[in-house]
Amino acid sequence: MAQLATITKVENVKKKRGVAYRMAKQWDIQLMVLPALLLIFVFAYIPMYGVLMAFQDYSIFNGFWASPWVGFKHFSMFFHSPEFWPIIRNTIIISLLKFCIGFPAPIVLALILNEVRHMVFKRIIQTVSYLPHFLSWVIVAGFTMSILSTDNGSLNILLQKLHLIKEPIGFLGQAEYFWGIIVSTSVWKEIGFGSIVYLAAIAGVNPSLYEAAAMDGAGRIKQIFMITIPSILPVVAIFMILAIGNLLSAGFEDILLLGSNPVLRDVANVIDTYVYRVGITNQRFSYATAVGLFKAVISVGLLTFANMFARRSGNSLW
Repeated sequence: MAQLATITKVENVKKKRGVAYRMAKQWDIQLMVLPALLLIFVFAYIPMYGVLMAFQDYSIFNGFWASPWVGFKHFSMFFHSPEFWPIIRNTIIISLLKFCIGFPAPIVLALILNEVRHMVFKRIIQTVSYLPHFLSWVIVAGFTMSILSTDNGSLNILLQKLHLIKEPIGFLGQAEYFWGIIVSTSVWKEIGFGSIVYLAAIAGVNPSLYEAAAMDGAGRIKQIFMITIPSILPVVAIFMILAIGNLLSAGFEDILLLGSNPVLRDVANVIDTYVYRVGITNQRFSYATAVGLFKAVISVGLLTFANMFARRSGNSLW
């Protein structure tokens, strides 16, 4: 009894000491985290006061504090703008296409690579697949334009050689092809890099589970669905929550570069490119800030909803 009372007393003391005591005890680890925290604070939190411009008629000449307050004027202007619904439509459709195709693509690639037994071939495929991630969108956009060009473009030449078309098609000059080009280019660029996390999660699966399943007569396909996929579900759930929170981030650099043709404006204008055009090009800083704040609030709501839904399976972020 005396020993049990002593243990209970020690645990109570530890609880009273709380977070401050644990941080002091792990001062070396906390010191390693400090530069990252300072970076986030300086570049993410301090500039947040700038969202107040959404409620002002901001002027460079008047400055931030001298600009007049106008309440929700700019939000109302955006909601009643004739461009509001086309922008929301384009943003949602492109985001959903990227989510529905781009999210499962790295998982599928990781599952396929996990089944490859020839290590040299596997490493070559991994290197080739995640190399595009390190290329800037300027290079990728130029590469895409070269392939889709009507003047000696590889795709048009191939289609003509196969007698599928008679005349070259201007893929980047026709609206019906734009969403497919944007989504496929984005998937090609990020599929390899995204698969690295899932390959690491698969590597952590206990091999004895596969051995037991093989002894029970389960083939490789059945092992994937019964062991591999359930084992990586927590990782998939976390990345799905983050992806849902970014559903309104349809893209910026890829759409800005590949959708610069005025013919594509009706299908290529999304929230991010719209904020850039009205904020930087037209210098309507308050209006652009209001649009960006609207997107941020919706994104936080989506993230919270996705986390609440995932909490039921025990794989939430918080």
